[in-house]
Amino acid sequence: MDTLSFQAHLIPRFASRLTLLWLFSCVGCSAGSAENNAEGPAANTSGAGASTANADAAARGWKPPAPLDSKRAMSYLEQLCKIGSRTTGTPGMQQQQDLLAKHFEGLGGKVIWQAFDHKHPMTGEGVEVKNLIVQWKPELTTRVLLCSHYDTRPFPDRDPKNPKGLFVGANDGGSSTALLMELAHAIPAIDLKVGVDFVFFDAEELVYGADSISSRGDYFVGSTYYAQQLIAEPSANRYVAGILMDMVGDKDLQLCWDEVSFRYAPQIAKDVWSVAKELGIREFNPRVLHSIRDDHLPLNEIAKVPTIDIIDFDYPTVASRSRSYWHTMADTPDKCSGDSITKVAAVVMTWLKRQAP
Repeated sequence: MDTLSFQAHLIPRFASRLTLLWLFSCVGCSAGSAENNAEGPAANTSGAGASTANADAAARGWKPPAPLDSKRAMSYLEQLCKIGSRTTGTPGMQQQQDLLAKHFEGLGGKVIWQAFDHKHPMTGEGVEVKNLIVQWKPELTTRVLLCSHYDTRPFPDRDPKNPKGLFVGANDGGSSTALLMELAHAIPAIDLKVGVDFVFFDAEELVYGADSISSRGDYFVGSTYYAQQLIAEPSANRYVAGILMDMVGDKDLQLCWDEVSFRYAPQIAKDVWSVAKELGIREFNPRVLHSIRDDHLPLNEIAKVPTIDIIDFDYPTVASRSRSYWHTMADTPDKCSGDSITKVAAVVMTWLKRQAP
């Protein structure tokens, strides 16, 4: 995630993910100053209430609804990170793809690969990009999307000590992938009235360099191609809603509304956060809107599938360029929580049960 204050004359034509503006501040998800936005995730100066709530919840003990399992979800995250880097077109990505295909097929999902070539930003040579699609109830034509990117950034280019070191992307890429691995245990038990596609986008950030002006590479390559194919290859399937998940494993999880999501899919956002309230999951905070460019943009703007983004961009909660784990070697499983992952999974699972054609 690349964050900049909104100054149009500074934004390049192919700007990376931009946090355009922070609209409001409240307990749990505070607005940052323009200076903080220019450097990274906004510092949280008013999160004591949410942090206390999260601590209280931890003390009570989180018990996810069956068949979700926090320990198993965490084990999936650790398994992914043990592979190491999972950058597009690398052996690590191939190892992850083999693991995921076996996992989802074993649980009854229909695995489909969407492969295409993309110009590597550094070598100029072709690199294979592979989106992974897992279909549940493929016979149903009214469908919803549950999405994640599953590639890792090539390097931890915001690491203050070693920007060319190993980046395993525990929270950034790993947590949402592990969430869908865990949610796959629940899908067969749900009396689905709509079909469900898990979509794992490749090359979400095949980008080299932390500076958004001089960095080389494109964001959202996989999701853009996927959205274009939905339009170019019409089928009987009708996709009526989507949920993108990204950076959902933070131990101190705080999830606020995204302005882009609310612009394109307000009812979905309201419904999802309402489910969280019903379940007593206070990490979902509906009182802040922030604007983040992510894989939900191509789905909304190209494919016209109303899609929201569930994302905790403050990592950790009190963050600055020098203290954030984002895009550093510190983005490791010990900074994440299986409870956080299954809380989001529980909300999505409950939301799925209520979808009707």
